[in-house]
Amino acid sequence: MGDFEIGSNVYLNTFMLLFVAVDPVGLAPVFLALTQGTEWAHRRAMAVKGVALAAAILLGFALAGDRLLQALGIGLPAFRIAGGLLLFLLAIDMVFARQSGLRSTTVGEQHEAEAKQDISVFPLAFPLIAGPGALTTVLLLTAGGPAGSQGPGLGPVLALLAAILGLTLLSLLSAGWLLSRLGVTGANVISRLLGLMLAALAVQFVVDGVLAVMRMGGY
Repeated sequence: MGDFEIGSNVYLNTFMLLFVAVDPVGLAPVFLALTQGTEWAHRRAMAVKGVALAAAILLGFALAGDRLLQALGIGLPAFRIAGGLLLFLLAIDMVFARQSGLRSTTVGEQHEAEAKQDISVFPLAFPLIAGPGALTTVLLLTAGGPAGSQGPGLGPVLALLAAILGLTLLSLLSAGWLLSRLGVTGANVISRLLGLMLAALAVQFVVDGVLAVMRMGGY
């Protein structure tokens, strides 16, 4: 088993990581609640703008992530360990179907968003779509150079990220229909299953980071 790779397909692992971190299905009920009473045209415009802004944020992290870590003096093994722990906390939230600041807005942020007519920038683009989990995942997948020592490479990551953001936009635009079919229980079941897979992938990141530290120490 190579670094990063839990399953037999690193691209599938990358897709699952990004899908779980962004959580298109979980965003649907939040978006529906925050835009309640809003006309369809305005809701659609906010969804498109929010996904576009989130894409710009995530793209910036993907392209500048390596330089950002170097500027802060953070080694890649340390970031793998810290990022893996953060993603594990996110996975726990998903498995227990609970909301925290890692994958949702806080109570104060939600009240502020409800008073706004345009939620596309805050809280939709950030922190709901391009939240801590998604940003950490993108950095973990792209840091270490274009060759991607721990992932499939920058190009495939960006392509898969674009696909996930496309699914996110589709989920937001069809939020009402999606919830009428899945219901809250169905959405929670999907979230729990994805959370379990994310927990395993998060542990793998930590293990890879620890092994890299040990190799650097000559163990």
